[in-house]
Amino acid sequence: MAKIFVYDEFGPEDTAMMQALYSRSPKSVVEHVEKVKQSGSGKFMETFYVGYGHMSIADCGSTTIFIEQLSMLADKAIQDNQLYSGQETSTRYIDMSRQAIIDPLGTPESKAIHDKWMAFYINNQEAVQNFIKQKYPKKDDEDEVVYDKAIKARTFDTMRGFLPAGITTQLSWHTNLRQAWDKLSLLRHHPLVEVRDIANDILAKLRKKYSHSFSHQLFEEQETYRGYTVSKHNYFQPETAVPFKMTTTIQNAELENYTDIFVNRPIKTNLPTFLTELGQVTYDFILDFGSFRDIQRHRNGICRMPLLATKLGFNSWYLEQLPADLQTKAKELIAEQTVALEQLETIPEIKQYYIAMGFNVPCRVTYGLPATVYTVELRSNKTVHPTLRKIAHQMQAALKETFPKLLLHCDLGADDWDIRRGLQDIVKK
Repeated sequence: MAKIFVYDEFGPEDTAMMQALYSRSPKSVVEHVEKVKQSGSGKFMETFYVGYGHMSIADCGSTTIFIEQLSMLADKAIQDNQLYSGQETSTRYIDMSRQAIIDPLGTPESKAIHDKWMAFYINNQEAVQNFIKQKYPKKDDEDEVVYDKAIKARTFDTMRGFLPAGITTQLSWHTNLRQAWDKLSLLRHHPLVEVRDIANDILAKLRKKYSHSFSHQLFEEQETYRGYTVSKHNYFQPETAVPFKMTTTIQNAELENYTDIFVNRPIKTNLPTFLTELGQVTYDFILDFGSFRDIQRHRNGICRMPLLATKLGFNSWYLEQLPADLQTKAKELIAEQTVALEQLETIPEIKQYYIAMGFNVPCRVTYGLPATVYTVELRSNKTVHPTLRKIAHQMQAALKETFPKLLLHCDLGADDWDIRRGLQDIVKK
């Protein structure tokens, strides 16, 4: 009979050593635990991971990094990673009015842009909340507390479009030691100084805490290559933005072999991952930066990082959620701010800090079939932000047209209001 042991009381390097010893010793982990206590993991990691390139050892030790007071842009840079695990502050549930703002230019003109976005966000929340209540009055069978939370969440859904990308947030990053280095080695060369500083700060703290796992030697050729690739290809900037397009390398004839898997799949059940070998599905579309942040959360694929700019306009959904008088004020504000942004004397990467998240960006995502189906189904739900849900419905339609026998469990209802938003909370019992 198999023996099971659970050891959670050791640090990342200790845990990594205990696992690594399995590859070189037939002895029980019980004995390995004693070996860790006697010899210490630090020396082991220095010898077998950093010194001899056994990187898989560092896959076995994990740590959690908590990062606060960073911009939305830096937040997305850290999460631009298929292997990212963690959580961040949600602009759909939290009032961001008291958050600090990163202003790299520090000029009266740049501050004025931030101030005007935030004034609109702060001063009009009550009016928007009342407007939403009129649009979606509480039903007799609905709990008042849940209804009020749903109304507040919908208000944030609307007003987050006017938050500048320089607004600060916080996030956690749970990663193994190897992946931490792999990601940070690139972030050290990121186009934004803020991101470079954060990466170097994280590395300094990891070196201090796990010195043997982060004593990497830096080679000039590698550093030059990393710097080149990140500076030239960090942002997705197609010459022409495509409103919506789906392309795929998957052949219908190959899907025929798995018809039983498709037709028998229950709702909320993932397709088996081996179907990823059938090929890829790529979607190009235009979406506001606020909702791009939501779809970027899907890690089982590639989600290109767009450069936030104003040329694709402000997503109309945010304006449609405002009462008539506020719509007029919002349009005037957007026009005024767009001119002010054009006059800022800085590079496009820095201008991102002053652009509101309701502006559209070009997006491209590529998934295997199981990840495509998962993303399309999950993001079709009524609790998803309406601008992203609209894209998910387009994804579903294109997928269904291309693969008619593919069964999809999507919520295609037209109404995007759902009081269940009021239940999506973390509360004290």
